Amino acid sequence: MEPIGVLKDGQIYDLQTAEALNIDGNTIKADDSKESLEILRHSTAHLMAQAIKELYPEAKFFVGPVVTEGFYYDFKVNSKISDEDLSKIEKKMKELADRKLPITRHETSREEFYEEFKNDELKQAVLKNIKDEVITVYKQGDFKDLCRGPHLPNTRMIRSFKLTRVAGAYLGGDEKNEMITRIYGISFFDKKALNDYVTMIEEAKKRDHRKLGTELELFTFNDDIGAGLPMWLPNGARLRSKLEHILYKAHRIRGYEPVRGPEILKSEMWKISGHYANYKENMYFTTIDEQEYGIKPMNCVGHIQIFKNSLVSYKELPKKLFEYGVVHRHEMSGAMHGLFRVREFTQDDSHIFCTQNQIKEVIFEVLEFVDSLLKLFDFKYEIEVSTKPQKAIGDDTFWEKSTKGIMDALDEKNIKYGIDEGGGAFYGPKIDIKILDAIGRKWQCGTVQVDMNLPSRFNVEFINDKGEKEQPVMIHRAILGSFERFIGILTEHCAGEFPFAIAPTQVIFVPIAEPHVVYAKELQKELLENSIDSEIFDMNESLNKRIRMAEKQRVPMIVVIGDDEVANQTIALRDRRKREQSNLSKVEFIELLNEIIKGSRI
Repeated sequence: MEPIGVLKDGQIYDLQTAEALNIDGNTIKADDSKESLEILRHSTAHLMAQAIKELYPEAKFFVGPVVTEGFYYDFKVNSKISDEDLSKIEKKMKELADRKLPITRHETSREEFYEEFKNDELKQAVLKNIKDEVITVYKQGDFKDLCRGPHLPNTRMIRSFKLTRVAGAYLGGDEKNEMITRIYGISFFDKKALNDYVTMIEEAKKRDHRKLGTELELFTFNDDIGAGLPMWLPNGARLRSKLEHILYKAHRIRGYEPVRGPEILKSEMWKISGHYANYKENMYFTTIDEQEYGIKPMNCVGHIQIFKNSLVSYKELPKKLFEYGVVHRHEMSGAMHGLFRVREFTQDDSHIFCTQNQIKEVIFEVLEFVDSLLKLFDFKYEIEVSTKPQKAIGDDTFWEKSTKGIMDALDEKNIKYGIDEGGGAFYGPKIDIKILDAIGRKWQCGTVQVDMNLPSRFNVEFINDKGEKEQPVMIHRAILGSFERFIGILTEHCAGEFPFAIAPTQVIFVPIAEPHVVYAKELQKELLENSIDSEIFDMNESLNKRIRMAEKQRVPMIVVIGDDEVANQTIALRDRRKREQSNLSKVEFIELLNEIIKGSRI
């Protein structure tokens, strides 16, 4: 395979940059590895920009980075570009790739670049974010752009790609700025990998939780209410409540105590915690009696104050507090995406206060909790350790010690993990749980974060075995991440076919005729007393049509009731999931459903 770059100290360099800067490292080849795909996709982004420039000569370009789902480019043209235009741009990209254009790196001064693009406001906006006096430009044919790379040596290597969607984006991610156009795409060296990805995308469209959420009447959004503020309809609220109950019981069995903190705190609290300095742009503020308050984006500060309410003995540690905490975060309008990215959400949040010697024990217990819950929903998952971000509190010694402590704990149990450099919370390193859904996509959900900064800032103490005051370690922990995001992921994972234990409607009764409705209502009441939700399809339609309507609701079980069932107090059961039919007594039926629910405990 052809060399395309060099990897040194975690940094990717293309061949031209490595030669110019005299950098030696591990060779990156065109093999669909993470590093090689970054080079390919960045180059494909430039190829797309070149195609857009030929099709729309007035086009101006902002940035075109590689992202988790491929790449994108932000740009501005006079025409309105829609998804229907993507095939035209793809065709032009193929033409350019076939020209086998060399991709060359050039150095220039800020002044020269500024003068050349003085009438291009987007290029000037990019230049403002670069402090270097000598900057790099990459050229291919008649197209060139300000860029650090890395890039392939030639467009001939860009063969297997697809443009996936058009979106709007605020210039620089700031919603105060103008909205420009963004096109997303994906590329691989291997054509089969691209075809597999396209197949996955098509399947993802069928499973889109926004589409299923509407069809199954789970949730809705209303612009009159506000962007990013989901409203749970009865079906969705029932599903969510069942998930909450399963999780609540699991917490209590594991020794967690329920608490509830306020949703609005004085800004002084957020200044002490560091959120004001490091997270303010993501928060909402208001003024009450000339005092500034911040609406909580996280639950940790409230839990700290609850812990401090009484002096705790070492014998009570680890002390585990948990809350289904509603939080609000300021997300950009263009970033909203169904339940995945909202401005109000509820975390299955916990904060565990423990001693230094208990950290490993707590981490192991949390990971067991994660494992049992994700297995319940048939999720596979991966673990990553996220290290110190650019904006952080605490000295390097704390970060090195805490990060090493997490890794040592995982190593001790032979738990495999990856590293997410710079992905930690601003107050400490963390373990991130990445779940894999039914079609192979990876999602960030749960997290475990070791924190000694906030206990220090708030003077949190307990009485140790010597009768002295000592600072505990605080471990932030969420398993689902948020109910909203997890339900969105779960909806797509199971394509709306929810497990029986949390299905919004678990049984649909279909009475054959009017005389059978009374017995259906009796059964419905008995199921409700067992916390099982059901509906009765007695609308003025034919029996076959009502059964088809029930099938479309994706309920686990359908029960048809006729003369024999009423006379014998039995039911004719259709298990949609197992594709089985059976006749049971009423008592057997209820026992069967309760056994299924019992098997869903964690």
